Amino acid sequence: MKSLRKIWAIFCRELRILWQNPIYGFCMVVFPVLVVLFFTTMLAEGTPENLPIGIVDADNTSTTRTLTRRLDAFQSTDIVSYYPTMAAARHAVQRGEIYGFLYFPKGTTEKLLASRQPKISYYYSMSAKMPGSLVMKDLKVISTLGSAAVGQATLQARGATADQIQTFLQPITIDLHMVANPWSNYNVFLTTVFVPGLLMLFIFLLSAYSIGTELKFGRSKEWMHMAGGNMLVAMTGKFLPQALIWLAIFLGYEYYIYGVVHLPHEGGAWPIISLGVMGVFSSMGFGIFAFGLMPSLRMSMSVCSLWAVLSLSMAGSAFPVMAMDGPLQSLSWLFPLRHYFMIYQITVFNGFHLLEAWFHFAALAGFMLLPCLVIGKIKNAMLNYVYIP
Repeated sequence: MKSLRKIWAIFCRELRILWQNPIYGFCMVVFPVLVVLFFTTMLAEGTPENLPIGIVDADNTSTTRTLTRRLDAFQSTDIVSYYPTMAAARHAVQRGEIYGFLYFPKGTTEKLLASRQPKISYYYSMSAKMPGSLVMKDLKVISTLGSAAVGQATLQARGATADQIQTFLQPITIDLHMVANPWSNYNVFLTTVFVPGLLMLFIFLLSAYSIGTELKFGRSKEWMHMAGGNMLVAMTGKFLPQALIWLAIFLGYEYYIYGVVHLPHEGGAWPIISLGVMGVFSSMGFGIFAFGLMPSLRMSMSVCSLWAVLSLSMAGSAFPVMAMDGPLQSLSWLFPLRHYFMIYQITVFNGFHLLEAWFHFAALAGFMLLPCLVIGKIKNAMLNYVYIP
């Protein structure tokens, strides 16, 4: 009972600190909510639409104008300008005004009708991979449609049937199945990783910050006295309010993206809840461990910032871990977000049983227990260290 009273006293003390310091309010409530709304709003359409492209039509015939109108009808691209020369269009790409352009040289239609294989060119910028890939796909499709239209007209003139024309133009039919995300919705695999990664960044930083400020503002000995020198009591009372707030934020975010935005979640509610709980406590464990490893407010927060930012690259959502170099593949296991992402992929997104991701759950549990390795060092720092700016 004594321990519970001490935990309650420290809990109330921590609530006062959270209320009096606006940093906690902004980093635990305001910024996370803005991050969630930013990503879900930016990717609300699922895929980027109306990417600006240009046209250089030196032929200027009904055939090239028809192909241009078909290209403009595509969902991903939008023809915003016509250029007199390739040099002008290239400069527009370099200035970032358009992502690519299609070039019809003079005599395109004449060679096309005479079956002399005219060459039309499309240029696109890959300085940004996502819009570059989408623009390239549409430009490639419209280039293929041009030759197919002429082939269809020629075969019809020779008396071929519709089935014969279809077989000639497309001898092999592709049966495409996009598993789990048939809409090619970027919101599905970006929001579900980037937002938790940024929430983990805030948890990392505030976990280290809340201990470091005890030293900075000279409250460390008072904290230890209230806990009776028991670090388990001290840490439980201090981080319990933060844990409750972070759980509310994390689970609220998950309810929003799965219950309101309706992102796919084949695994149901329990994997989502367990993943949110493990994500919060593993992040807090890493933040506390970072401070215990180097009991300095500035250095521990720097380590947490670096680790959180690297997590976004090492998680494997933007670039697959299996395609990285061997040392980087091994290093990826040291990031909580990597295990969070794998559990999400296995249990939430694809609907497998939680046991299928047991190793990643064990890894997150290991991050939760990391403070046990440095708890003595943190106690020594609170009792003996002097804060140095």
